[in-house]
Amino acid sequence: MSERSAWNARVTGVSSLPPVTLVIVPGLHGSEDAHWQTWLEREMPGARRVEQRDWDAPNLAIWSDAVLDVLAGIDGPVVLAAHSFGCLATAHALSHAGAFQAHAANVKGVLFVAPASPAKFRFAGAFSARRLDTLSLVVGSETDPWMPLDEARTLAQRWNSAFVNLGDAGHINTAAGFGPWPLAKHFVETLARRVSPDYEEEGQRAYG
Repeated sequence: MSERSAWNARVTGVSSLPPVTLVIVPGLHGSEDAHWQTWLEREMPGARRVEQRDWDAPNLAIWSDAVLDVLAGIDGPVVLAAHSFGCLATAHALSHAGAFQAHAANVKGVLFVAPASPAKFRFAGAFSARRLDTLSLVVGSETDPWMPLDEARTLAQRWNSAFVNLGDAGHINTAAGFGPWPLAKHFVETLARRVSPDYEEEGQRAYG
């Protein structure tokens, strides 16, 4: 079974989508209007976006705090969709929630798309990949200039995330042709279904 097929098998037979809030976490320079994150935000009613004071100055501590600030303002289950350095900020936030732990616990799923290499962002703060306590998926690319595929797969393993290889997809951004991206919506909806009471039972059936 392929990595993508194994991921899709997790929700075999689950059709209902419970109410969740999608939180968009952009990377360096933010996500412009044509970016898939902006498209996805428009597609999901009630979606929220993490804003940074300076999109051109990545700082792991400051950016992760901004993620936690948004989570603190949301009641109910959350799914995060992060891109590039936003993936590192998201993982750092969930691993260092501190007083925000109760809000972090509302995160029921994380979509990490084209995570940036921590080595390339050492100047932004020390990053340590820790096992995450929520269902997550890393989507990597064989031609991503910001993260070799093997490193993306290793990061997924450390986070305890499922992994999907998109092949020749660049940095999975606007420049690589990723504007409207229905697959991203599918992944988010797959993660959202985890909050359904029927998820665990159906997931067990899917794995047989």
